[in-house]
Amino acid sequence: MGDPASRFVFAPGCALFLYKPSLVEKLCVYLEARRGPLPLLSACCHHTPGLPPGTQVITTCPGCDRRYRQNYPEPRSVSLWELLAGDDGFPFPDHRGRKMTIIDACPTRDQRRIHDAVRALAARMNIVIVEPAHTREKGACCGDTFYPALPVAEVVERMQARGNEMPLDDILVYCVSCSKAMFVAGKRPGYLLDLLFAEETVPGTSDPAAWHGELDAFMKDHQGVN
Repeated sequence: MGDPASRFVFAPGCALFLYKPSLVEKLCVYLEARRGPLPLLSACCHHTPGLPPGTQVITTCPGCDRRYRQNYPEPRSVSLWELLAGDDGFPFPDHRGRKMTIIDACPTRDQRRIHDAVRALAARMNIVIVEPAHTREKGACCGDTFYPALPVAEVVERMQARGNEMPLDDILVYCVSCSKAMFVAGKRPGYLLDLLFAEETVPGTSDPAAWHGELDAFMKDHQGVN
């Protein structure tokens, strides 16, 4: 599972910390069992991480992955999905041929490695992916990124429009905010980590303004390296 000489840290991302801290704990147990002691990075990726050169940050959030790739010369981002897809030791649940469509998160639009890894994980869980018209590098935004540039009512309209484009109501998502958007659209999102740990995906705070308010507060409170 990677170069043993590299220094790894795990950055779950603000959205996952807010959505289900219990999933963060489960991932820490899994990653430490595979790699040994692993520092947990709770600092928001909007703030300079201050990590030493050579560090590899294991991410689940598409936005974190993009910022560590583009905004900082060090450290390097490594998607959790890539690590899991190549791990024969993970106890993949059997979803018994469940058919789901998929939304590729905006920050991954040019990242085929993540598109491939997510679909490989779906296959390992016996999930059949029905691709939408706009997918992978041609994927369309779920609507969330339009907040706060547009009024909330217009953001909701864009979320509903994107949801209505999907060929199925069951939608695999690997971004927490995409999950929120699909709940707003009246669909049934399945967040990838929930699917991997056989848990139900729940709406939590879905109103765009309220959700981004929670994210902003978390970001302000997590500016340090730990």
